[in-house]
Amino acid sequence: MRQRSLIAITAALAAGALTLTACGSRDDDGGSDSGSGTTVVIGVDAPLTGDLSALGLGIKNSVDLATKIANKEKVVDGVTFKVQALDDQAQPSSGQQNASKLQADEDVLGVVGPLNSSVAESMQKVFDDAKLTQVSPANTGPSLTQGQDWQTKKVRQYKSYFRTATTDAIQGPFAAQYLYNDSKKRKVFVIDDKKTYGAGLAATFTDEFKKLGGKIVGTEHINPDTKDFSSVATKVKNSGADVVYYGGEYPQAGPLSKQIKAAGAKIPLVGGDGIYSTDFIKLAGASAGGDLATSVGAPVEELASAKEFVANYKAEGYKEAYEAYGGYSYDSAWAIIEAVKAVVEDNDGELPGDARAQVTAAMQNVSFDGVTGKVSFDEFGDATNKQLTVYSVENGAWKAVKSGTYTG
Repeated sequence: MRQRSLIAITAALAAGALTLTACGSRDDDGGSDSGSGTTVVIGVDAPLTGDLSALGLGIKNSVDLATKIANKEKVVDGVTFKVQALDDQAQPSSGQQNASKLQADEDVLGVVGPLNSSVAESMQKVFDDAKLTQVSPANTGPSLTQGQDWQTKKVRQYKSYFRTATTDAIQGPFAAQYLYNDSKKRKVFVIDDKKTYGAGLAATFTDEFKKLGGKIVGTEHINPDTKDFSSVATKVKNSGADVVYYGGEYPQAGPLSKQIKAAGAKIPLVGGDGIYSTDFIKLAGASAGGDLATSVGAPVEELASAKEFVANYKAEGYKEAYEAYGGYSYDSAWAIIEAVKAVVEDNDGELPGDARAQVTAAMQNVSFDGVTGKVSFDEFGDATNKQLTVYSVENGAWKAVKSGTYTG
């Protein structure tokens, strides 16, 4: 197989120069209700209630912030951006209903979301049929852009679908390389939640770990609707594994980590961006120290390009943290704003009658320096930014331990 390596990030990204001041008042769905002229709505679909709401609310707030700044700076002359945020509760059926509702509103020219790859699968065709741009800050399932046979034949699925997050084709192997080469782990027990994201991530991790010479000493699938993982924890303890890799999200990963340690297996649990949340640490408890997560991009707090975003988010006074996908949500919204700007400028300062189709076409050529670095899309609609970071739980908080890009 091809030799793969982790390449450390060696330079800070260029800083943006946006400053936020008060701009109108927030309506029920977020966004600014000030201004006049043409109104363009940016939809948001995310889990705003339920177990994953910490991540979903961070997505919503970050899109709201982008629209406020765009309106304040008059980025698109004559256009006022507003937000319509809908709750999918991390359920594909709700996501599909939300997609239908958003596409029925002619003022919606772009949608940010969803969080979950399984939800995205239910939304893509609805948006594509309406020629409505969708940009996810969090979906990492490779098949969403490159098809079910992405490992042997990559075929773009929907021209309206884009994402600012990198994929599990990179994230899973990135974690495998870190565990094998940096942490010197050799025996792993692999667990997943059977969902699109979790199972896919576990599969790409497993393939790479085995290629590197590591041994899979056990596998298990859990029911994400339960919180009792005692039987799985016992299997982990008896397997002799020196690390657990979990494909899934933090509501299950936290209790799973806690119960594995309680069973006597004092080994780290490692997961992807789905567990990279402060809520994981709360759920896993005091024994979470040493657990690891990979997440898309470099740490936002350490990027020169994100300083304004972090400051502006704090100044706006949102009750919830921007969490793992805040910067990517902001950049997803800004990509839509940039596409709208390009279409308006090419049409003598007005939106054309086929605005949705033209915004979708313009998205393919969007390129700017964003919060998370350079924002642009390849021929599949995937982010060209392939950065990832490994985080470790230390003293009750996530700490970045290694950033880089995965190459094959």
